[in-house]
Amino acid sequence: MHQLQTVSSDTADQAQGAILDTAMKQVGFIPNMYANMVNVPAVLDTYLHGYAQFRSDSGLTPAEQEVVFLAISKVNNCTYCTAAHSMIADKMSKVPAPVLDAIRAGGAIPDVKLAAVFDFATTMTISRGRPSNEAAQAFLAQGYTEKHMMNIVLAIAVKTLSNYSNHLFGTELDEKFAAYKVNA
Repeated sequence: MHQLQTVSSDTADQAQGAILDTAMKQVGFIPNMYANMVNVPAVLDTYLHGYAQFRSDSGLTPAEQEVVFLAISKVNNCTYCTAAHSMIADKMSKVPAPVLDAIRAGGAIPDVKLAAVFDFATTMTISRGRPSNEAAQAFLAQGYTEKHMMNIVLAIAVKTLSNYSNHLFGTELDEKFAAYKVNA
């Protein structure tokens, strides 16, 4: 279906190269997903900016952030992002193993706050930003705020860029994420 090719530092034009340089500085390598997204520099640039803002300004802990990204990626059936965020959850964001295992298996999450984050991010994604009053109240009852809700909107926007790009390209999983591979 797709005729666009992955872009490397060697094949990048000036605009693509500048964004790939930024990506390299942020993550230390160019994930296959980025090499695809940069075909349209604005897609990768928007993704990187929104991702960085969510990470730095969401008011959510790294574990909560990862749970949000995993919820969205699972709803969108993005096996690439589910694997990548599973690795980040395990190795960097310190999501407790029983929580990560439950998310990956589709089971009950054994942490009330992380379950609330997962449920709300899932509901927001499925409902396209129209959660029921009960879902919103359940999230707020765990100590979260409307600002947290808006930051989940940001995360959905960022993951939509990556999840949909991965679907279009059938992005091959990077070796760094291979141990966390999931099946569609």
